[in-house]
Parts: sequence; C-alpha cells; structure tokens
Amino acid sequence: MRIAALLITAGLLGTAAAAPAAETPLQLEAKIPLGEVSGRIDHMAADVKRQRLFVAELGNNTVGVIDLAERKLLQRLSGLKEPQGVGYEPASDMIYVANARDGSVNLFQGTDLASAGVIALGSDADNVRIDPRTNRVIVGYGKGALAIIDPASRRKIGEVPIARHPEGFQLDPESSRVFINVPDARSIVVVDTAAGKQITTWPQSGRSGNFPMALDLARHQVLAVFRQPAELAILAMSDGAAVAKLPVCGDSDDVFVDAKRQRAYVGCGEGFIDVIDLQAKPAARVAHIATASGARTALFMPDLDRLAIAVPARGATPAAIWLFRPVP
Repeated sequence: MRIAALLITAGLLGTAAAAPAAETPLQLEAKIPLGEVSGRIDHMAADVKRQRLFVAELGNNTVGVIDLAERKLLQRLSGLKEPQGVGYEPASDMIYVANARDGSVNLFQGTDLASAGVIALGSDADNVRIDPRTNRVIVGYGKGALAIIDPASRRKIGEVPIARHPEGFQLDPESSRVFINVPDARSIVVVDTAAGKQITTWPQSGRSGNFPMALDLARHQVLAVFRQPAELAILAMSDGAAVAKLPVCGDSDDVFVDAKRQRAYVGCGEGFIDVIDLQAKPAARVAHIATASGARTALFMPDLDRLAIAVPARGATPAAIWLFRPVP
C-alpha cells in the first residue's frame, strides 16, 4: 500500500496535506498533550499498524502511549524505573522498555498493553533496537555491552562486550555489524553480533558527546552527531573514513534519515530541528526549525511519513508530542 493511501486511511493527512509551494521542509501538524508529565523525556518507538507512539517519560517513570490517528494520549504505562529506551517488536507484538535505574527491561503486550514480564540485565539499560534480519531485540546497557534478547523465549540469549557504555547505535541491515556511539571513550565502535565481539574502533579525537546516530544506506554512510562541538560527522560505513562534517544545533539526542527525500533530521535540546540535505556535495543544512527548549528526542516514522518531537514541560510550555509532516 502506498504511504499516501495509508495516511488517508489513518486520518493523518486531513486538510493540512495541501501545502503551499515555498514552505520549510517540515510543517508542524499537531501538538498532542502528554498530560501531567514532569522531568526529562527520552526515546520513542512506534506500532505503525495500530498508529501508536510509545514515549519514554524518564522523569515520570512512565511510558506514554499516544494514539496518532486520534492525536490523543491513550494510556500511560507505570511501574517503571527511569525508562530510557523503548522498542516495538512486531512479530511477537511486544513492547520493550529499558530502565536506567536498575537495568531491567519491561515487556508489555501490544494487544492490550498488559505487563508481560521483566528481563534483568544488570544496570543502566538504555537504547533499544529491533533486528528484523535475525528477529532479535538488542539493548545497550551497563558499563559496556549489547544484550541480545530472543522475543520467542523472552530472555537474554547473548551479549557483546564493549569497552564503555553504549549510547546511540544502529544495525546494518545487510550484515551482523552494529555501529555504536561510545562517548565516554570518544569513539565509534563496530561489533559483529554473530561473532559476539568488537571488530574495530574509530577514534573521534577533538570532539565528544556523540549520542545520536543514523545510517544513510543509500550512500553507505554513518551519521554521528556530537555535542562538543555541535556538529554532524559523516563517515564511510566500510572503514570510518571521514566524508564530511557540518555544524548543527546544540544538545542533540536523535538523528534520522528520511530516505524518500534524502534528508536527515537532527533533534536538539537547544530548541531546533536541523534538516540536512544528504544529496548535496558536501551535505548541507537547509533548514533550522524552531521547536521548544529541551525538545531533543525525536522519532521519524517512514511508514507514516511523520516526525515526532518530544517536548518536555518547561515553564509555560506543557509536555507534548509535536508532530511534523515532511514536505514536499
């Protein structure tokens, strides 16, 4: 089914779909209130089939469940311990929530959002990724490891050790390689999950705070965003060779590639989204779009063709999900 048809069925297009000619690359379509949520908001995931967005409300010890079609808060999952990462595994219809405080991973059923168990990892469970190639759930945690979880048995079946705590990481869809930001070591490391070991390290001297990462598969490139200085580094997936670097907004925590438009979106706590043209030679920032202070986590949903930005409650600004529609 074409994306346009899917969005019309879901009720996400509406009257805002007819965009004037000369517009910014992202159009703010809706502000969905999160209700009484305090503190930091971390990462997000989506159940595309049900049009649901899961929001890790770390400071609130909850996960908000947003109905994107109705644009409202559907439910809040509680009993969590500083949830940082969240992932949805469609084959088993399960939501995985990684907790920073005790290193546990809570499971919830996709059908009714009921609790489905807990997997203990040890400490500081963080980013969650789903590997459709192997049907595994990968979680970064502790002082340095990726845990490999089997959705069928709902247990950890292996891990890959890393020198320091992993932050943002991405899976190569064509191999068993995983590219990992390790800001405490000022490096990007590459591991092989099939071999169960780290295979190379790309030192990043002169810059630090590399938390967000994305893969530009069309050009076989790794996109890593640093906080000191605030810049996007583009590296070759093959060997980590520098391709380009450019300044971006400050306090970034998420970056995504829009393959349809050959762009990257960088979400920053400074209160901006930067839009990067990946086809330009070299890549260039083409838009600097204002959001809200602290709104540094995001999720781009290609199947829904929408970018969600998590806005924390600060001053007169209430906690909300800001939903953007890419154009053209």
